[in-house]
Amino acid sequence: MNTSSNNTLGSAGVSAPGYNASPTQPFLWSVRRELWENRSIYVAPLIVAVVALFGFLVSTVGMPERRQGVLLLDPAQQRAMIGAPYDVAAMMLIFTAFIVGVFYCLDALHSERRDRSILFWKSLPVSDLTTVLSKATIPLVVLPVIIFAIIVLVQFLMLLWSSAILLSSGLAATTWTRFNLFQQSLILLYSLIVIALWHAPIYGWALLISGWARRATFLWAVLPLLAIGVLEKFAFDTSHFLSMVKNRVFDAGDTAFAFQPHHGIAITSLIQLTPGRYLTTPGLWIGLVFAAAFVVIAIRQRRYPGPI
Repeated sequence: MNTSSNNTLGSAGVSAPGYNASPTQPFLWSVRRELWENRSIYVAPLIVAVVALFGFLVSTVGMPERRQGVLLLDPAQQRAMIGAPYDVAAMMLIFTAFIVGVFYCLDALHSERRDRSILFWKSLPVSDLTTVLSKATIPLVVLPVIIFAIIVLVQFLMLLWSSAILLSSGLAATTWTRFNLFQQSLILLYSLIVIALWHAPIYGWALLISGWARRATFLWAVLPLLAIGVLEKFAFDTSHFLSMVKNRVFDAGDTAFAFQPHHGIAITSLIQLTPGRYLTTPGLWIGLVFAAAFVVIAIRQRRYPGPI
């Protein structure tokens, strides 16, 4: 009786009261669940942003006098000196995102087993593939988007504050003309994509360890890498493996940018972006293959482990 009534309503284009025919979108809701359960994903960057803003506010004491001295330098040095606080704030937040991403991945699958909530989540009609991919999406997509928004907001507030400080001396425009926020935002977006792709195997490895280790996930993630490096050093007197790990952690931008002499790591122009060279770097694709393999293993692992 009820079935025939529902069929009749459906054929007439009318749904029963309280019935929602829209798709459930389990992947989207799984990502939202991660944000709800792991507030450090956005709280930690916000705290660092507040610290960076406070530090910049303190540093603006005596800024008009220092700015007059900076304007006596050549244009490249002016850009470097004026843009340094903005670059430092961005690097602080990018580093924070990496730390948050690694520790999130190390706890993402492990916490479900530790608090026994894995029994509940496995009872839902959400596949292991959807669950693990939603967790991998956090450091690879969600965190970069959050960090991008926070950095742009922080730099904009820094620009406004510096303009207010320099307004009385007639130098307010000198910051805006030497730090192009729109251009720097494009460079920042490109940089975050570069870093996320380069760090993908690190996040994949952390997810793998999170689903496998019964305790001390950080040690299980780090000690095997150190052991391989020490073994190589004693056996062959080389350090290729540790150099590879160091390159994977710190050298994301080596092929993604054309660094200019005497400018250090500062990227001041869109001309310095080299996406073609980056996308043809073998290390990038080898790392993505390893990242995919780690995620696949983590998906298969989740089918079997129960609570700790």
